[in-house]
Amino acid sequence: MFYNLTASETSPALQAVQREMAGPLAAHANSVYMNAALFARIDTLHEARTTLGLTPEQLRLLERIHFDFVSSGARLQGADQARYAAVMEELARLTTLFGQNVLHDEASYQLVLRTEDELTGLPGFVRDAARQAAVDRGLQDDAQAHVITLSRSLIVPFLTFSTRRDLREQAWRAWTSRGEHPGEHDNREVARAILKLRGEQARLHGYASYADYALVDRMAGTRQAVKQLLDEVWPRALAAVERERQMLRAAMVDAGQRADAVIEPWDWRVWAEKVRVARYAVDDAEVKPYFRLDRMVQAAFDCAGRLFGLQFTHRPDLPVYHPDVKAYEARNAAGQVCGIFLQDNFARPTKRSGAWMSSLRWQNRNVPQSVALTVQDGAAEIPVILNNNNFAKGAPGAPTLLSMDDVRTLFHEFGHGLHGLLSNVTYERLSGTQVLRDFVELPSQMFEHWTSEPAVLKQHARHWQTDEPIPDELLERIQRARRFNQGYETVRYTASALVDMAVHALTDDEPPADLCAFEAQELQRLGLPHGVGLNHRLVHFQHLFSSSGYAAGYYVYLWAEVLDADAFDAFVEAGDPFDAQVAQALQRFIYGSGNSLEPREAFAAFRGRAARVEPMLRKKGLIPDAEAA
Repeated sequence: MFYNLTASETSPALQAVQREMAGPLAAHANSVYMNAALFARIDTLHEARTTLGLTPEQLRLLERIHFDFVSSGARLQGADQARYAAVMEELARLTTLFGQNVLHDEASYQLVLRTEDELTGLPGFVRDAARQAAVDRGLQDDAQAHVITLSRSLIVPFLTFSTRRDLREQAWRAWTSRGEHPGEHDNREVARAILKLRGEQARLHGYASYADYALVDRMAGTRQAVKQLLDEVWPRALAAVERERQMLRAAMVDAGQRADAVIEPWDWRVWAEKVRVARYAVDDAEVKPYFRLDRMVQAAFDCAGRLFGLQFTHRPDLPVYHPDVKAYEARNAAGQVCGIFLQDNFARPTKRSGAWMSSLRWQNRNVPQSVALTVQDGAAEIPVILNNNNFAKGAPGAPTLLSMDDVRTLFHEFGHGLHGLLSNVTYERLSGTQVLRDFVELPSQMFEHWTSEPAVLKQHARHWQTDEPIPDELLERIQRARRFNQGYETVRYTASALVDMAVHALTDDEPPADLCAFEAQELQRLGLPHGVGLNHRLVHFQHLFSSSGYAAGYYVYLWAEVLDADAFDAFVEAGDPFDAQVAQALQRFIYGSGNSLEPREAFAAFRGRAARVEPMLRKKGLIPDAEAA
């Protein structure tokens, strides 16, 4: 509960407690995982595991718990174990500080627009969201004030539509320099200190680099396997982005600009939007009125119902931590309560950026009888699952309208939520999303596919003013445009993954003295095209430095995209995106199995074979359909 609050609805008081308790809580974890007597008992069982008559799930549980202890230093002795404990305590303190510094820079920035000239180019939905952001930040008495924040759902539309190039540059620089400002909230030395400690952590375990240590517990297994995947995508993405650049240049010439004009990072989205409108006749300002937040939430619920038999009922009587949060009761196909789902959709200064799923309680059936008697539907604890998004709230009296990217984010996080809600295992340690990191994104990215299904959109994408369903002709245009700018998006993502792997693969005792210079040199070596940028710079890369979860692991989204593209093809081959037989297997082996199955076994049980990379490349438009076939 505490960590959910510090992420979703924090305060100076909570942040102070978080900083103060980071070290002591890490010390408490160390005292458990480094308890020699406890580990000796677990190690004895692990040595004899094949002779104990365990069920497959019990065996998986024993192997995972044993690994938890070993990877936390249980085998270390004497001074090494004491040093390891100190390293983990200091890492807990520094990762907490890193996340708080990013939140400070995000919450403290605001670009205030008051005149029509400053607002020029911005469609109504962006203006409404910017006006609401001004109200939320205490400028309600300034009737002309509109605020651009660093929330992705607000700054990306601003960078896409604003015709004020100077203001776009100003906003872009603020967005990309989070964590890089001298003073109390500077993350440059914080990130460097984290990298130094992680290198020491890896060496204490006998590994040359942190990447080698982290990848042991991933599907990829080795840096070479990650490199093979990224090398498959990177040159194809570079070629695609250059094709897109030529489209942007043509649009610039048509608009009367010089053919050799430089496309800066704060220009790309503007010209890409013009190409999208001209070439595909798809305009975000035309599309967004059909994607009202409440209707898209219902679309996600409806897909979960058609696939898995889930039904969601709003429960306004349940306590929540903020008025923006909605609580739902989830029932399975048999009508039994199977979980509680909390959805927190809006950006605010007290909430960290991004989108994520978390849990207040994991599903499990390993419940003492005294407890089981008090739990509805028998001897089980039902999960309590949270989704957090950071959508820009609509103005009072107006709905919150989503872009197609926002809709994908909503479905992505709900896919994670379903992974928690549909979990069907005995032991809490194996429940829900507590799986290997490069498998955890499969259920979430898999669920994104239904955002482009015509049957879903025709039912739920309705104009917020007229209630007319989205026209077939607009749907066709959206489908034609879906591969456009994929080179840009893929290069930005892959560049971030490559920098992550490079910085965590270093073997020196001391990390680079200047991480920003290291990042720039690595991007130059990779040949990152000018004007494209990358998803996350190291100084605000919370995936890497607010915890260790995605450190040397940002590649996992692409790894999981290989899995999800191939997995969704099972529905394509069945001829129905809601095929009951395929959905049943999907629930059993992917959404419901948690960590009770080894990931490759789980995927093969669902698909009947190992995953193939070609469906992902085809989906992104990085290879021709004929080559993929």
